[in-house]
Amino acid sequence: MKIAFYGSSLLSSYWNGAATYYRGILKALAAHGHQIIFYEPDAFDRQQNRDIEPPEYATSVVYPATEEGLRSVLAEAHKADVVVKASGVGVFDAELIAGIVEHARPDALKIFWDVDAAATLDEIRADPAHPVRDALPHLDMVLTYGGGPPVVEAYEALGAARCIPVYNAVDPDTHHPVAPDDRFACDLAFLGNRLPDREARVEQFFLAAAAALPEQSFLIGGSGWHDKNMPPNVRHLGHVGTADHNAFNCTPRAVLNIARDSMAAVGFSPATRVFEAAGAGACLITDYWEGIEQFLVPGEEVLVAHTGQDVADLLADLTTDRARAIGDAARRRVLAEHTYKLRAKQVDELFRAHADATQVAA
Repeated sequence: MKIAFYGSSLLSSYWNGAATYYRGILKALAAHGHQIIFYEPDAFDRQQNRDIEPPEYATSVVYPATEEGLRSVLAEAHKADVVVKASGVGVFDAELIAGIVEHARPDALKIFWDVDAAATLDEIRADPAHPVRDALPHLDMVLTYGGGPPVVEAYEALGAARCIPVYNAVDPDTHHPVAPDDRFACDLAFLGNRLPDREARVEQFFLAAAAALPEQSFLIGGSGWHDKNMPPNVRHLGHVGTADHNAFNCTPRAVLNIARDSMAAVGFSPATRVFEAAGAGACLITDYWEGIEQFLVPGEEVLVAHTGQDVADLLADLTTDRARAIGDAARRRVLAEHTYKLRAKQVDELFRAHADATQVAA
C-alpha cells in the first residue's frame, strides 16, 4: 500500500520526541511492502539539527512551513491508499487534519495517529470546535502510542469509529548495548526536554533524589534545562542526539524515566525512553504509572518509584550486579514482546483488514 504520513519530523529528534517512534514503526512497516512518503515541515530548526539522513524505508519530503508548502503536500494525499495525520506537527495542525479528510480518496484509509493522546484529549475536552473533534466522524480510525483503555474509551465517546493503541517499542538495530562512554558516566541519568507538564515531576523524581544523595553523581540531558537551578552533583549536557542514546543508556549505573503529568495521569503510556533503555540493557528506574506491569515486571525488569525519596532509596541500595541483572532481564523482555517488528505486524493487519472490508463493501 502507498502511505502518506504527515508528521512532525522523521529526520530530526530536536524538540521532537516522536522521532524514535516514527522511525521504528515506519521502518518495520516498509518491511511488509508498504511504500511510505513522510511529509514534514521545515520548522523549529529541526532541519538544522538532523539525526539521520533520509532513510531507505521512506521517501522524505520536507516542505516549507508556509500556506503554499502546505497546499503542495496536501495535494499529494489523493495518491495514497492510507493517509495519516500525526498529532503535534507544530505548524498547520488544524489545516492538516481537515486537509487529509478533504484530499484523500473516498476508498483510502484515513487515520489520526496520536503520539500524545493524553494532551490531545485535554485540548479536545476544552474546545468544542477542536479540529480533531470535527474530523473524527470522517476518519476510519485513531491510533495512539499510549493510553490503553482510558484513551480508547475517551476517543470512542467523542465519535471515533475505532481507537487502537500501538505502543512504543524497541528497534534492536538502533537501540542495543554498546561500550560505556566517559561523557555519560554517573550514578543516575535522565534524558528529556524541559516541558511545562514535565518540569515539576523532574524536580520531584530527579532533582530531589540528587539533593538527597550528594555523594552520588547525576546527569541530565535534553533541551531547555540550561538555566534551571540544580544541585551541585547534577551535570547538564543539553540536547543528546539519537546517535548517542545507546551510550547514554549503557554508561550510568541506572537511568530514569519520568512521565509527563498528562501521561502519568492516564497511564498505559510507556515513553520511547523506556524501550530505548531496555533495548540497551540499562537498569531503568521509572516513576509509577498505571499499566507498567503490562510492559515490564517491577522489581525484576524495572524499578518503580512513587516519590523522589523512592528514587534515592532505590539508587542507594542498587549494586552494580543487580543493576546489570535488571537491565539484562528488561532487554530479554522487550526483544521477545515489545519490538517495532511486532507493532508493525499489528498495524499491517489493521491496514489489510480495512482494505479487504472496503473491497467487499464495493
